Amino acid sequence: MAGQAQYEELARQLSAVGAVKRDLGRILPQDCSAGSAAVLALLGSHGDMRMSNLSELLAVDMSVTSRHAAHLADRGWIERSPDPADKRSRILHLTPEGHAMLVELSRRSAGLLAERLEDWTDAEVGQLIGLLTRLRASFGDCRTVAHRPPPPPSPRPPAPAVPAVPAGERTQTTRTPAQAT
Repeated sequence: MAGQAQYEELARQLSAVGAVKRDLGRILPQDCSAGSAAVLALLGSHGDMRMSNLSELLAVDMSVTSRHAAHLADRGWIERSPDPADKRSRILHLTPEGHAMLVELSRRSAGLLAERLEDWTDAEVGQLIGLLTRLRASFGDCRTVAHRPPPPPSPRPPAPAVPAVPAGERTQTTRTPAQAT
């Protein structure tokens, strides 16, 4: 099992992945935010779905999902249809323009990764994919798995017993301000 120092370094490296995500965000078309791209990707991989299901997959409030859906619908990338089973709900699905945008987003992302990882071998890229897939599986569905708090600190050994001093032998103790706190 890895040691504490290795897990601390892993946490630092995972935090640094934010720089990779920011670079990937910079190549998005001007009218397609990272949130919009995430919605398109989820609809592309999972197919048509209710707004509530999309909200769960995004792990965001329904109001955020609604804003993303409105943005995408305004651009003609998705359509919102009444759910036949529940007219209060909407089913979201990609339009042909949405599919085309998803293809463009994939092309841009793959292009950037190919550029940045040009000195990596195919085996190294495959290894990274495998390790990231395994890491993600180890965390499971982060929306439904309760976070386990860290274990409590080890109990402290009891303080050594102070021998009782007979009343006649007690001495005056003076504390400095630093000792008083």
